[in-house]
Amino acid sequence: MSTPKIGIEAIDIVKHMGHNNAIKGVSISFTPAMLHGLIGPEGSGKTTMLRIIMGLLQPTSGRVEYKDAGKPVSFENIRPLMAYMPQLQSLYADLSVSEHLDFFRDLYQISKDVYVKRRAELLHITRMEAFQDRPAGQLSGGMYKKLGLMCALLRSPDLVLLDEPTTGVDPISRREFWELLYRLRDEGILIVITTAYMDEAERCDQVHVMERGNLLASGEPKEVLAKEKVESFEKLFLKYDYLDVQK
Repeated sequence: MSTPKIGIEAIDIVKHMGHNNAIKGVSISFTPAMLHGLIGPEGSGKTTMLRIIMGLLQPTSGRVEYKDAGKPVSFENIRPLMAYMPQLQSLYADLSVSEHLDFFRDLYQISKDVYVKRRAELLHITRMEAFQDRPAGQLSGGMYKKLGLMCALLRSPDLVLLDEPTTGVDPISRREFWELLYRLRDEGILIVITTAYMDEAERCDQVHVMERGNLLASGEPKEVLAKEKVESFEKLFLKYDYLDVQK
């Protein structure tokens, strides 16, 4: 395992989107070399938070602080170390797996020696060696997601941001995708993933449960459930919906 490097602090984040308060004063600590899950249904604010972390959106108020090996650094220093996988990926249906990797090699200006080694590693851990010549448009949903992740990982990032990467993926591919994320985490990479699947919350090292722009709870999954006195994350959301109704 590599030495943990990148950490992030989101402090009192508020984000107005027109007349909608997408995020309402949320603070979250993303500690290095851990798999963090932003958990919540559609409209909870998790994707907005992810985009603020990666600099695609600016908060209305509040700030994001980045640290490299415990020392504060600017976003400009972090950006080259960051990989982002959007929910709707822009892969080219007529390009093969191999051609996609070659394209992103040129885009990231990766040297030949580094690329050959990294390519082989990624094809192996994603179990995609046998599909290098298959066009992206002919891949299954799970394989398509893996290709998108490989393209994002080519430049060996220290921070990986994934926006609902398992949406629409079959159960077996979802399991394989999570196994891949665990391997990346064990290499010292900070991973932040958004998901609306409640069962995936328990697979994270740290969860940050969001609803309607609010942060309901943060911590290790088992500790969060114990503190909230519920048996599952589904029941946690039902609990807060009930409390809202009573107000």
